[in-house]
Amino acid sequence: MLLLGMAALFMVDFLQLIIPNLYQMVINGMNRGVVEVNGQILAFDLTFLLDRICMPMVGIILAIVFGRFLWRAMFFGAAIRVEAQLRNEMFDNARRLSCEYYQVNKVGNLMSLFTNDLDTVQECFGWGIMMFLDTLLMGVLAIVKMWRMDSVLTLLSLIPMAFLLASATVVGRYMMMKWDVRQEAFSKLSDFSQESFSGIAVIKAFVKEAKELIAFKCLNLENEKANIDHTRASVLLRILVTMFVESVICVILGYGGYLVFQGRFNAGELVEFIGYFNAVVWPIMAVSELIDMTSRGKASLERISELLDAEPVVRDRQDAADLINPQGEIRFQSLTFRYPDGEQNVLTDITVEIGAGEQVGLVGKTGAGKTTLVDLLLRIYNVEDGMILLDGKDINSLTIESVRNAFAYVPQDNFLFSDTIARNIAFGNNGDVSDMEKIELAAQMADVNDNIREFSSGFETVLGERGITVSGGQKQRISIARALMKDAPVLILDDSVSAVDSKTEKAILQNLRQIRKGKTTILIAHRISTIQQMDKILYLENGHLAAAGNHLQLMESCAGYRRMVELQQLEEEGGENHV
Repeated sequence: MLLLGMAALFMVDFLQLIIPNLYQMVINGMNRGVVEVNGQILAFDLTFLLDRICMPMVGIILAIVFGRFLWRAMFFGAAIRVEAQLRNEMFDNARRLSCEYYQVNKVGNLMSLFTNDLDTVQECFGWGIMMFLDTLLMGVLAIVKMWRMDSVLTLLSLIPMAFLLASATVVGRYMMMKWDVRQEAFSKLSDFSQESFSGIAVIKAFVKEAKELIAFKCLNLENEKANIDHTRASVLLRILVTMFVESVICVILGYGGYLVFQGRFNAGELVEFIGYFNAVVWPIMAVSELIDMTSRGKASLERISELLDAEPVVRDRQDAADLINPQGEIRFQSLTFRYPDGEQNVLTDITVEIGAGEQVGLVGKTGAGKTTLVDLLLRIYNVEDGMILLDGKDINSLTIESVRNAFAYVPQDNFLFSDTIARNIAFGNNGDVSDMEKIELAAQMADVNDNIREFSSGFETVLGERGITVSGGQKQRISIARALMKDAPVLILDDSVSAVDSKTEKAILQNLRQIRKGKTTILIAHRISTIQQMDKILYLENGHLAAAGNHLQLMESCAGYRRMVELQQLEEEGGENHV
């Protein structure tokens, strides 16, 4: 496409440089009554005007129109395809990156890469390549024709252009720096807006609209200043271009008029020379545009390259094998872990085995490391070899995809997509809603089927962003239904029944015991009543495994667990007395 566009652009530039010669023949014909064409003297009459001027001009105009359409379609079409391919590569790499990357890079900043920065790169690839080639082709062809007419006048015309290029280079570097600042300001503004819209309910609840508005105004002013600084530099560059171009016109008219006076040029040739210079003006102006565009494009491409060059921290080893027919047996062997940016261990020397088909409860105070433990099972972070075994195999020797396929996960933050309830539940099955009986069964097991039926559109109800249109308890239960729909060998529920009443909790737990019989289930909870009937309970305390066993065993052997049970019983009794 680019080669075809180059051919069309060359044709257009070549034809455009024929037009000044036609002007020269018209002016000389009007002055002398005759025209010299290829060494022949021809009378300047209506026949000459039609055959040698008008008809060729019509043909040239039609060819230029077609050529301009063609090079636009080729250059801009190629640029749009490059943008689409680049966006796909960016998204593909973004989905492979580890969670650690998103803890450092905010959503607003990433979205600015997919919008402003990509648009800038696309503009550079389309307009930029066209301007560069047009500058090269048109400039060289026009200067060659000018040189053939008068070398001294051509040199005088090009000297100011050299100063223009030098000054434009300096201004271009300054503009690139200002473009970086502008994009950074836009990223901050975008990130603040995204965060404010996501947390609008909290802002309203705390009546902090005015505070948010003031903060937004500050960021908006910063963005405004960055844009004005960049625009000021851009305008300065255009002023320089105009000044140098007008100075060259003065040189041509002054020295060219002298040549006409001396008889070395005639009026038609002077007009032809000016026509060629006018053809050079566009490439010269394009150089300034190109410097401006290139400075912006480089800055944007560097930002995009940071995303494309980012490597996932958690990835498969070259010799990693798939986990075949997972049974759900898990073993932690002297597991010790600290976060990449942490200063102390979150988990320390944890050794315990979870048998295939066991139902395990995980309890402990806030910050004890419960969520971290299950995150490590899902390969969210790296651990040392031999610390976690799945079905007797080191988790690091297995492919990430096969490990995660063996788990169904309900996180603390019950994220729902802005889609139908049915598609949200069937998300683990690639959103396939053809088997509605299975979807409804999963909803029944999560005790949310009746709630869904109450909606006017039932399972076809489209949820708001992040599931904002349903209550916290309904969101939790839809998330549980999504996990049950996957029917994985291991189910992890991270504090997933905290937003439901005790009656609903009992119904869900009873359903889990029935449908998950023979399959491993790990349930993180704060209420002892939630995990009291589990086969095994793991009690974590300050990142250590303080005790493991069933409820009765822990009541006898673990003082911390017993104290937690007693405190919760006192709270329940106090609540009942108060009622």
